[in-house]
Amino acid sequence: MAILRKAATAGLALAAALFAIPPTASASPAGASPAWTTETSAGSTITVVPSTSGRPGKELLFHTEGNGKAFVVLPLKHLPANSLWARVRVKLGALPVKPDWAHWTLAEASGSDSPTLVRPLGGQYAPTDNGNFYGVGSDLGPTGDWTNWRTSAPAAAGVWQCVEFHLDASDNKVTVYFDGVENPDLTVSTKSHGGTSDDFVFPTFDKLKLGWQLYQADPSPSSYDVRMSGIAVGPRRAGC
Repeated sequence: MAILRKAATAGLALAAALFAIPPTASASPAGASPAWTTETSAGSTITVVPSTSGRPGKELLFHTEGNGKAFVVLPLKHLPANSLWARVRVKLGALPVKPDWAHWTLAEASGSDSPTLVRPLGGQYAPTDNGNFYGVGSDLGPTGDWTNWRTSAPAAAGVWQCVEFHLDASDNKVTVYFDGVENPDLTVSTKSHGGTSDDFVFPTFDKLKLGWQLYQADPSPSSYDVRMSGIAVGPRRAGC
């Protein structure tokens, strides 16, 4: 097994094994550059492991302790119209059951020209509905800190799902798909989102993070494992 440190040294060969670029896109000038790095906090690791999904190739295993984080960070360059499609096959390990409203993130897009963090893939433990549910979210921008989770998008541990999201800057719109099917309940846009009455506006994207972060201290369970494979980022939909 190969563990990725803060400065990723695996190079383009490893990137090619883990990240798929749609045939209509390229790593440069449009889409995600293969020159990715990692971002972890204490006790967290990112490990390249053989596939467990029945598909050939490798997987990324993200392991975190407590409210730690473990992300691969993909620099985004020359995105057409500041919009992108992303696909990832993901298998969640255990999900939080404490504290109430524990909040977690699997994907976060950002840009240096704005503090707004766009979280197209994440979720929250809702004690009122006795489960974890996917939701689109944001933080640090004018609309505040929010996760627009929906009971129509339950998060399940121990199963592989193909998840896609589309960031469409024409209306600051996020659309999410599970196994090729759109969940319209998760769609947010400029005027329709989960935050304040302010407009939700994308930054000029220059970075996409994929992995796992849980924000509350002393969660239960105390550690988390997430597997990802088949990552594709580009200006056109790759599909499942």
